[in-house]
Amino acid sequence: MGRVYLVGAGPGDPELLTLRAVRLLQQAQVVVYDHLVSSAVLEFVSPKAQRIYAGKRRNEHTLRQEEINTLLISLATQGKQVVRLKGGDPFIFGRGGEELQALAARGIDFEVVPGVTAASGVASYAGIPLTHRDYAQSCIFVTGHLKNGTADLDWPSLVRLNQTVVIYMGLGGLPEICRQMMAHGAAPNLPIAVVQDGSIASQKVVTGTLIDMPDRVARAGLKSPCLTIIGNVVKLHDELAWFKPPVALTTV
Repeated sequence: MGRVYLVGAGPGDPELLTLRAVRLLQQAQVVVYDHLVSSAVLEFVSPKAQRIYAGKRRNEHTLRQEEINTLLISLATQGKQVVRLKGGDPFIFGRGGEELQALAARGIDFEVVPGVTAASGVASYAGIPLTHRDYAQSCIFVTGHLKNGTADLDWPSLVRLNQTVVIYMGLGGLPEICRQMMAHGAAPNLPIAVVQDGSIASQKVVTGTLIDMPDRVARAGLKSPCLTIIGNVVKLHDELAWFKPPVALTTV
């Protein structure tokens, strides 16, 4: 019987990988990886390892979740040492718990290697502290996937004062999210940031307020993957933004 290692790849910058993650990528026989795993992270995979892409994009799944579960079980029962590689942290909106439940039901050994989740990694690279004594004493993570055109979220809990709201996968539903926040009492001028490709060279940060953010994001042409940060901590972006994506060199 083999073993499955559920590994968090972080938000994109390979420098944010844990030492344990790097060792496992170099030793694995098979790596099953997701869409959000950056190409720079995959460079740590052993050239001898088999790579299997199991990515999911909005309305586009290479493999259904049940098929991924079956694949991991099959590889482990063949005696393989398998790395299941997920962007960010596998236990935060990564369905890592579901996959481990499937393995546990078959008596397959597994190990979890945490990763830097997008909320903390992307916010740090955007110069936005998720908590700050002057602005936010709590932080909440939610998923922004819409179902039937509506976001089924606990809106009253999201508009409380002195907190930061981080929304994963919320780009497509951003106009509805902003509308619902204001409808439930959030100030129209509440600061908000949307970060595309956080922590890698193509990072883009757009800031604004609930009332004007959908238009700003549309004009900027942002595309997934994006992370949305809502709260007064966004005011600190201009002061604390430290990450300067490298400029590509051109030859004459």
